[in-house]
Amino acid sequence: MISRGAESTVAENKPGGRLHHFIMADKAVRGAVVDGTTVVRAMRAAHGLGVLETLVLGHAGLGVLLLSAGLKGRDRMGLQIDCSGPIKGLTVEADAGGMVRGYLKQVPIPIDQPLESFNLSPFFGAGFVTVTRYLQDAKQPFAGKSVLRFGNIAQDLAYHFLTSEQLPTAFNLSVKFDSHGEVYGAGGLFLQAMPGADENLMAELDNCLTDFPSLGAYLGENGDPVALVQEKLNYFAPQLLATKRVAFRCSCNSERLRGILLGLPIAELDDILANGPFPVELRCHFCSQVYLFDRRDIEAIRAAHLSTH
Repeated sequence: MISRGAESTVAENKPGGRLHHFIMADKAVRGAVVDGTTVVRAMRAAHGLGVLETLVLGHAGLGVLLLSAGLKGRDRMGLQIDCSGPIKGLTVEADAGGMVRGYLKQVPIPIDQPLESFNLSPFFGAGFVTVTRYLQDAKQPFAGKSVLRFGNIAQDLAYHFLTSEQLPTAFNLSVKFDSHGEVYGAGGLFLQAMPGADENLMAELDNCLTDFPSLGAYLGENGDPVALVQEKLNYFAPQLLATKRVAFRCSCNSERLRGILLGLPIAELDDILANGPFPVELRCHFCSQVYLFDRRDIEAIRAAHLSTH
């Protein structure tokens, strides 16, 4: 019988994660701010990540959550980074409901010496950033690709939107750790000029962003992200549009993993039946959940394969 592996469970989220979507500067700028502390903690627990891995995947997860602020229905946003450095790459995605999931290609990330700073550029190296919109009513996803220029997810996302969509954009992504290496707070801020906005507007906003405190530290102290936006960006009259709960959660299930086995050649299924070992273990990349398939499951999958081929 198909079952979930007892040794791997996705960490539950405590209440608290919120994504706030707003406009300002007479609708010339759209923005979002997220308290993602519980999200990053849950993502870390699910994948068993160290500090460096949590920092990288946490920044990526916060970034894609911010990009999902205006999504509706079954829309999704995806962020993929492929690089030559020790990180190798990552994939994260978030949907309109505030659910985010993702994984690193390399865990643990190899390091030659103790981590002395949170400068991640050496760990990324050269590479590419791909942002993909999966819109419910579109016939195919829309993907944009740009060069990984900075080795800093916030800066590289801003560069991506400036070069691929000619939209001046700013990101502030922050994961703060306590003295024991635990996630103290995590959050992000996103600002993007709408088409036709004054060219000097984003320069003014960039100056305002330098006055922001560390979002991770601020949120770890139970700071209110909406109040912070209202205070620091008051001159631009921010107007809150919507708020939604966010959580690390995966859409994987046993049927989706069964589909992977169903897609194997019949010879491979025969080899599994002949040589095992059982149960067959499949792990979801996005959340590390393990699914177990016993001999009867594989026999049923083989029979289904024969009936459809």
